[in-house]
Amino acid sequence: MDLNYGLLGFAAALSLAGVGSAFGMGYAGQSAIGAWKKCFASGKPAPFTLIVFVGAPLTQVFYGMILMNKILASTAEPGKMLAAGIFGGLAMGASAMMQGKAGASAADALAETGKGFTNYIMVVGLIETVALFAMVFLMGTV
Repeated sequence: MDLNYGLLGFAAALSLAGVGSAFGMGYAGQSAIGAWKKCFASGKPAPFTLIVFVGAPLTQVFYGMILMNKILASTAEPGKMLAAGIFGGLAMGASAMMQGKAGASAADALAETGKGFTNYIMVVGLIETVALFAMVFLMGTV
């Protein structure tokens, strides 16, 4: 039986993006919960919009899935497929983790001040761009 080791890249693309998303959502989620607790304890309204920062890293899973599907349909050399999956998954996962960390800070700041949502979401969006670029550029290689 011949194993096309390049197809392992499909698992790497989705899995590594998913791991990063889980960590990123965990970071932002912990901060949002802490921010809500502070609001409840001080009698301030707890802004539901913090959930945006918690959910933002989830999109990298979709990018990993799109790259995964491209790798599965690919006829490229196995080394290219494997490399695209590993390095694409790492880039998307790192983007999700850092997006979660930025979202954690944004959640804390927004809950404390009630201001700056647009600024915070722009930062989170810029970090997302790394994952999009990695996915798009790597799809051109496989």
